[in-house]
Amino acid sequence: MLARTRKVIAVHINYPSRAAQRGRTPEQPSYFLKPSSSLAIGSTDAPGTVERPAGCELLGYEGEIALVIGKTARRVGLEDAWSHVEWVTASNDLGVYDLRYADKGSNVRSKGGDGFTPVGPALIPADAVDPTDLRIRTWHNGDLVQDDTTGDLLFPFAQLVADLSQLLTLEEGDIILTGTPAGASVAKPGDVVEIEVTGGDFSSGRLATKVTEGTTPFADFGARPKTDDTQREEAYGSREAAGLEAAGPEAASVLTPELKAKLESVATATLSSQLRKRGLNNVSIDGLQATRPDRKVVGLARTLRYVPNREDLFKTHGGGFNAQKRAIDSVNEGEILVMEARGEKGTGTVGDILALRAQVRGAAAIITDGGVRDYSAVADLEMPTYFANPHPAVLGRRHIPWDTDITIACGGATVQPGDIIVADSDGILVIPPAIAEELVDDCIQQEEEETFIFQMVQEGNSVDGLYPMNKEWQARYTEWSASQSPEGASGD
Repeated sequence: MLARTRKVIAVHINYPSRAAQRGRTPEQPSYFLKPSSSLAIGSTDAPGTVERPAGCELLGYEGEIALVIGKTARRVGLEDAWSHVEWVTASNDLGVYDLRYADKGSNVRSKGGDGFTPVGPALIPADAVDPTDLRIRTWHNGDLVQDDTTGDLLFPFAQLVADLSQLLTLEEGDIILTGTPAGASVAKPGDVVEIEVTGGDFSSGRLATKVTEGTTPFADFGARPKTDDTQREEAYGSREAAGLEAAGPEAASVLTPELKAKLESVATATLSSQLRKRGLNNVSIDGLQATRPDRKVVGLARTLRYVPNREDLFKTHGGGFNAQKRAIDSVNEGEILVMEARGEKGTGTVGDILALRAQVRGAAAIITDGGVRDYSAVADLEMPTYFANPHPAVLGRRHIPWDTDITIACGGATVQPGDIIVADSDGILVIPPAIAEELVDDCIQQEEEETFIFQMVQEGNSVDGLYPMNKEWQARYTEWSASQSPEGASGD
């Protein structure tokens, strides 16, 4: 069957986990071609080999489910599309990121190399399995790095077959690579990558490929390998995995552990006072209640925007792995997901399952100026949620989840991705990262002064001239402050 393969067609993004990792979710499937000469048939006896071309650094592997066409498909419908698939098996959509720049999206050089499409080793009968209940796993040097199912694909397999057949004829033996889940990364010479597809009692067996080092350099009359940190991040899946310093808000290191500890030590009332001294009066998110009012939360903002519901747009943006789910599934440790719901209280903007997912990912809090569904379950979570009110309605009544990580409005305040959010029982503040260090140091100073003032009032002093302090009280405060320091207390 595979000997008759005339073309290999690959899907760019199809798994929600991969879409979240890439930070983009396509509305329709998109494809690229791989030459049939890139095929390598897997064996159960020993790993196959693939060469990382000389001068290349980033040979990326991607575990994928391959569909093998059994009968010609031309302009077939969704209901008939799966019947044109005869076999299902494992594949590795290999490619070198060092050459991605050369073909502007066609992937001819980066993914078309000889041996860059291993498939097999065993073929699973397509009519014996449920295409929505297949599992794909990938091991890199024995470690499980990809594990996903086809239960919630962005584009089900039948849709891929039907869609492709509208413009081109799928012929017997043609292969469709159906996308890779999150977890794809880079293999180096000596590494072994194994991929297995299972469905019911069937298995493709492990498709094993060992990487070797190429020795023949590229000629000087064509594109040569080159890479940068952007390509390294794409190839490894994250900057951290690539061994790079964080980018974006994290890269600025605005919320260092030391700064976070300082912000946690001062009251929001003090922060609000110091913000006002700097002319920032519109930095509080107002009108919300908290599931954990006893908690103090400090974190970097991630954002999600809802727009008013319009039925035709909800059909295209409300279902599947929509912006709401993408935001929840990409929030990172210590971040705070802030939602713009226009203050609309007539529907929920987050419920127990998605709130739990955010907690599992390590989110510090969720803030929404809309409603919360499944209130009791959300309130039982350790992670605080700030919200306008409980409401039982689901999405589609008043909102469409539209986009993420943009400037939004929440509770009357403008919030940008990377802003510092501080929340406690007194309220929620948005702090511009550029002034955070100076701001919190002044807050610590202010609270020390207020501790002195409180003590003086407690001792029976009038607030006249003390609150705020005149020159005389300032001098006494300076003496008092010196006596509170370790050096002053020791008498040295």
